[in-house]
Amino acid sequence: MKHINYLSSTLIAIFCLVVGNSFAQSPRDSTRTSQGRDTSMTGKTFTLSEIVVSASRMEEKLLQSPISIEKMSSRDIRLSAQPSYFDALENIKGVQMIVPSLGFKVLNTRGFANTTNVRFVQLVDGMDNQAPHIGAPIASAMAPGDLDVESVEVIPGTASALYGMNAINGLANILTRNPFEHTGLSIQQKVGINHVNDTQISPQLYSETALRYAQKLSSKLAFKINGSYTGGYDWIADDRADLFSNGNASAGLTGSDNPAIDPVNSYGNESANRRTLSLNGKNIVVARTGYAEKDVTDYHLRNWKGDIALHWRPVKGHEVIYAYRIAYLNSIYQRSNRFRLEDYRLGQYSIQWRAPGWQIRTYLTSENTGNSYNLRSMAENIDRGYKTDNVWFSNFTQAFNQAISQDKSTTDALQVARQAADAGRPVPGTAAFQKQIDTLRIVNNWDIGAALRVKAYLFHIEGQANLSENLLKGLKNTSGIDINLGFDHRRYSIVPDGNYFINPTEPGKNLVYGKTGGFVQANRSFAQSKVKVGLTLRWDKSDYFTLKWNPRVTVVYSPSDMHHFRASFQSGYRFPSIFEGFSNVNSGGVKRVGGLPVMSNGIFENSYIRSSIDAFVSAVNAGVNKLGASKRDSLIVANAGLITRNTYTYLKPEKIQSLEVGYKGLWLDGDLYVDADFYYNYYQNFMAQIEANIPKGSNPDSLAFYMYDRTKQDRYRLWTNSKTTVYNYGASVGLRYMLTSDLSLRGNVSFARLDHKTSNDGLEDGFNTPQWTLNMGIAHEHIWKGLGAGLTYKWQSRYYWQSFLVNGDVPSYSTIDAQISYHFSGALDSRIGATNLFNHYYVSFLGGPQIGGFYYTTVTWNLPQKRDK
Repeated sequence: MKHINYLSSTLIAIFCLVVGNSFAQSPRDSTRTSQGRDTSMTGKTFTLSEIVVSASRMEEKLLQSPISIEKMSSRDIRLSAQPSYFDALENIKGVQMIVPSLGFKVLNTRGFANTTNVRFVQLVDGMDNQAPHIGAPIASAMAPGDLDVESVEVIPGTASALYGMNAINGLANILTRNPFEHTGLSIQQKVGINHVNDTQISPQLYSETALRYAQKLSSKLAFKINGSYTGGYDWIADDRADLFSNGNASAGLTGSDNPAIDPVNSYGNESANRRTLSLNGKNIVVARTGYAEKDVTDYHLRNWKGDIALHWRPVKGHEVIYAYRIAYLNSIYQRSNRFRLEDYRLGQYSIQWRAPGWQIRTYLTSENTGNSYNLRSMAENIDRGYKTDNVWFSNFTQAFNQAISQDKSTTDALQVARQAADAGRPVPGTAAFQKQIDTLRIVNNWDIGAALRVKAYLFHIEGQANLSENLLKGLKNTSGIDINLGFDHRRYSIVPDGNYFINPTEPGKNLVYGKTGGFVQANRSFAQSKVKVGLTLRWDKSDYFTLKWNPRVTVVYSPSDMHHFRASFQSGYRFPSIFEGFSNVNSGGVKRVGGLPVMSNGIFENSYIRSSIDAFVSAVNAGVNKLGASKRDSLIVANAGLITRNTYTYLKPEKIQSLEVGYKGLWLDGDLYVDADFYYNYYQNFMAQIEANIPKGSNPDSLAFYMYDRTKQDRYRLWTNSKTTVYNYGASVGLRYMLTSDLSLRGNVSFARLDHKTSNDGLEDGFNTPQWTLNMGIAHEHIWKGLGAGLTYKWQSRYYWQSFLVNGDVPSYSTIDAQISYHFSGALDSRIGATNLFNHYYVSFLGGPQIGGFYYTTVTWNLPQKRDK
């Protein structure tokens, strides 16, 4: 720690020295003319000329965008204090980043975040970057590397009217460098270190090697190749908070005395691994011992990715692009459970044709989960592999009774019983334990194994045309109306594996799920172009659902070139992902079933809510522990009214309606850029999971007795919709001030709040968003010769995390990131920096890993790469 504190202090001291020196070397008015106008590339010139494409799916000035949109340029990326552009996205106004692992980071905006964010879309050059069976991107796994990123555009808030499907929380579009404009060879090497002062492991090395080569073969033909390899050691998830802390409170067994303890990041001791035993005249819930996450996974990060693209310009203004991307992953991934991704592969073939006024693109994404496995199932079945549940609980009961007969206390007898029942249990780190992992990771049934075996494909085609530049040019000339229209068709194809997915109607054939949609957009300016009104209407038809309409209305008022006010109203739908609609997973005696009728017909109608069953069982056990075991049957009958029939039903699409107002403007002679927004959202039909059990017996008079005995129930986890309507609102303000042409100050603050709910059935997704988030930064690219530096500060408030794994408060945290860079006179750039500079470990969500300091150096060689201005 002493060395890290020294490094931290040194970095900040150097930063302050060089920034302070920059004021002496570059006085504020050094670039001004005698008339007082700024002639350098300052904030005013830069912002006024900045173009975005994602907000309206056509080129427009950032300041005049009709909805909130944030842009991170290549210059912003260079000046950021983070080791990569993807890490730097966390500093954008309104963006929340959740970190399930070092190799898997999740973006979200405006609330309702989770570790698999199917409500936020990630595009690369306009193409969906998702893993098909998941329905969401695996962070930057198949995204371009740092060397090939031109800019990133982020839309915080719904974008469904133009993008359809799942863009109801937001969208990020990563735009890459064109090989016609950016040629040459670039090689980059990052070396880092993490786990400094980690109590569980010594400091670990991180390495990332990347290459980009682009060549213009002629005026019509160019190509580029990218590749990178990343290796490191992941952050460790080891939250030991007990999820079942009150499970034996009625028996006076709490804390470390609780024999059903269920630590957050320990697996094999969850509800499926517990039984109620009659011990010494009391009903006591006992869980199997389980294993810590670090025992059943490999935390080594070994990822590589690459892409190749061929660009052809047959005639002026036209460009045809063929590209192929591939990613190969070995890291940790998280959904409701945590997974080890091993030999996980993603690939995407694409071809697109861009021309003045129109474009068309199509792509095919393939996914193969390789040798990946479920950490919870792995731990459960290591336990069951050496001793079945029946044998283990029988051994436990016998040993407990024997210890009681020897006058041991209840707590001592429970410890003796566990030691006896665990006899022969595989020990982590031994050859026998690793052999169990190697065996179970290839068994594709989570009742007896842990393998994740999915092969999935996504085919997409879309087109877009600005009719006002082609067929309806006369209409634009006479009426001033711009008309833009587009269409898209998407088709998922899943190879049934017999465990995760099946085809319920045509066994042996691929499971197919499709959707078709389109939009028409009209824009017109009024009042000498000071007012611009936009109307968009989108339609989407997905298999299993009726036609859905998404309107968008936008107004931009620009009293001058420097000030722009905007307002918009839009709605959006999210259709079920493949997993939500079609899953068919056996896990620990519980079947997880997709919410479409083709998968869950009859289950909703005949099941009972598991939470009500748990409350019923707890009430009976509390009564037995108070009145004695002889009263059990009467207590079962007396508490039967607690059991509730399932009133939920088959999946419907989620819906959002969103109202937003905002302002973008330039002040102080164009040197201060201000961006502010306020939004109010209305959500219906949140997709969520509910656990419901069906009694195996048919005698209605015995229902309560079936529900008291877990072995007499078929247990399900079903995808359905919350009945709660949820309202939330928020606001954000971003500022950027150019002190000199090279020295800038940035800051933004975001506020997000859950307003109210019409009810609270517990199925609505957790808001999972800090109420306040603050980002501040200072950067200078040319302090002295080739020397530059950047410093950022982030703080977010405490917030409540709600998920299927764990609920509770995420503590507030703050971090400081810093970097110092030097551009040599030749083709060499270097950087030294740190994220979480002072190494204060924190968690970004409950159930996730502890994140400490990351200290890195980057060297980039460009020959002869065009340098951005």
